[in-house]
Amino acid sequence: MAPWFNAIPPLCYKTAMARGPTRDTRSEAEKAFKTATTKPADLPAPAPSVPGVKEMVSLRIDRDVLDFFQGDGPGWQERINAALRKAAGK
Repeated sequence: MAPWFNAIPPLCYKTAMARGPTRDTRSEAEKAFKTATTKPADLPAPAPSVPGVKEMVSLRIDRDVLDFFQGDGPGWQERINAALRKAAGK
């Protein structure tokens, strides 16, 4: 039995031309990668924050720390905010 490559007829010029031009898949892949990874143009700076407006966040705090701030009743969130401002040096 002949090896597998003897069983395949040789590629002729007419058959090759019927297939059309070959694509440069490497260049296409590089172009797609560059498009996907290129940093977009710089976006405009975000609008300045309005003083006094609070931002809603989710924060995990130890139970004993929460109990300390809630111990004096309503206003505990403001007290936590004041303590965080002091710690941030503001």
